[in-house]
Amino acid sequence: MKFEPLADPATAAASLRRIAAMVLRYWYLLRSSWPRLVELVYWPAVQMITWGFLQVSFVGHEGALARAGATFIGAVLLWDILFRGQIGFSVSFLEEMWARNMGNLMMSPLKPGEFIAALMVMSIVRLAIGFVPVTLLAICFFGFNLWGLGLALAAFFANLIFTSWSIGLVVSGLVLRNGLGAENLAWSLTFLLLPLSCVYYPVTTLPEWLQSVALLLPPTYVFEGLRAILLDGVFRGDLMLKAAGLNVVLFAAGLVAFFRLFAGARRAGTLLQLGE
Repeated sequence: MKFEPLADPATAAASLRRIAAMVLRYWYLLRSSWPRLVELVYWPAVQMITWGFLQVSFVGHEGALARAGATFIGAVLLWDILFRGQIGFSVSFLEEMWARNMGNLMMSPLKPGEFIAALMVMSIVRLAIGFVPVTLLAICFFGFNLWGLGLALAAFFANLIFTSWSIGLVVSGLVLRNGLGAENLAWSLTFLLLPLSCVYYPVTTLPEWLQSVALLLPPTYVFEGLRAILLDGVFRGDLMLKAAGLNVVLFAAGLVAFFRLFAGARRAGTLLQLGE
């Protein structure tokens, strides 16, 4: 049996430096533009306040209506992790496309895997800038403390962010292969999951044939887990494990799709032809 040698520490350090350099590039772009920073907080805050007042309107009602309303703010905040995580990944990638810089990057020592790692880091950075203030606003306006979920929130976050990266990989690959004419997928593709992930209602609300589809999506288990902890006070670890297992498959599929589309873009020469 042959054993592969361990990675050269100098090579690993160089790889980390390249990832850090890309993250720094995107950070400079972000911090130099106040409209970019405001946009990260603006839409999540508007959504949270809108759904928060809807939840308040259900206070005093009895039965299923009141139970459903009790989860709206939490559902909106968790949905924002999924959506903003994917947007953070995709927009950082699109910055290179808009600047017509992709060909330059791919001719540099930067490897595609390092590029992906930098996009993942920036996804978390961009998400944190918008997510943290909005969760604090939820406490101030409606007394809803998402951070009070503790370790459950960590499990929800991990599963949602990996799903967002999987979608971001597919979107980035499609834009690489098909040009900027496909960039609208960055804002629209995740919304296909909104009705199927059962963000605002239990999975049993769907027709039986759609329930089978919904149960193939990791976010479905996250939002079912949120309802379990808010309504019944129970953390469903089994649901998080199912979501994690599906995320492994989904993320692996996203990586395969990205690298195949990237290879196709190289063969077709579309890395240097970045128009629509």
